[in-house]
Amino acid sequence: MMRDLVDPALLPGLDLMPALELNGNSLPAIRQGMEQMAAMAPEPEGAGVTWREDRVATTDGHYISVRIYTPTGLSTALPAILHIHGGGYVTGSVAMNHASNLVLASAAGAVIISVDYRLAPETIAPGAVEDCYAALRWLHDQAAQLGVNPARIAVRGESAGGGLAAALCLLARDRGGPAIVHQNLIYPMLDDRTCITRLADHQGAFVWTPQANDFGWRSLLGQAPGGADISPYAAPARASDLTGLPPVFIAVGALDLFLVEDMDYARRLIEAGVATELHVHAGAYHGFDILPDAPVSMRMKRDAVAALRRALHGEDGAA
Repeated sequence: MMRDLVDPALLPGLDLMPALELNGNSLPAIRQGMEQMAAMAPEPEGAGVTWREDRVATTDGHYISVRIYTPTGLSTALPAILHIHGGGYVTGSVAMNHASNLVLASAAGAVIISVDYRLAPETIAPGAVEDCYAALRWLHDQAAQLGVNPARIAVRGESAGGGLAAALCLLARDRGGPAIVHQNLIYPMLDDRTCITRLADHQGAFVWTPQANDFGWRSLLGQAPGGADISPYAAPARASDLTGLPPVFIAVGALDLFLVEDMDYARRLIEAGVATELHVHAGAYHGFDILPDAPVSMRMKRDAVAALRRALHGEDGAA
């Protein structure tokens, strides 16, 4: 039985996150349900972080919202993390990671700018990554007003947000844009070709399934996934040249549909001379850290924050 492969501490999460049948008809209700769940999440007490929202102009005349988290009581310019939420490119918002970003800003000792990029299928690639690039430029240009050191900017994302973070690093490298010192990729969604690749049955059996993956990629690309001439700024695994990218931290579960693509991306980064740290968590499915107190979730968060602190502060200790 597939559930026997799951870390026992993570089994309750399968009831919280049943596999979704994503399609054009179900998408509005799924989006609404996710927003309702995000609104119900309690805000952690005593985080020592203030937050506010602002708006950023995109290059094509739109405006996107960003949510800014600033640790209190620190007088010097802080490093920054540009955060990109998950949701398969078709769902999610800055509200989804609100509680976790309050905790992360304090733990990492950094200002967090969380980006409310435009979703597919209403906006196809490269719209979302261009929104993230606009936010990166805004963060760099507004560094003094934000209390940020513009030379210490990391990017972080979960799932589709991890894919966008990786794509953003490629785009910033190729455009000579603001320097990024670290990419923190949590079970990132990197490769549309996974949709046409035969994997073990237990990979993608839970939460984010092959059916959902096909819908997400088809929505982002505006065409069937797995074809020729897909831009690496949409699917970062398509990039032929990974040299010159920022150091990378990647975490993924052994039961995640993205395991193979994430491992392959890590291998190619290492071969390209990019400092790369890869963590594969046994018994973990996609989004397993929905159970934040499970031991495997705590290990993943500890390691991810340690990687951020090494990149942003040169050490692993608490803020």
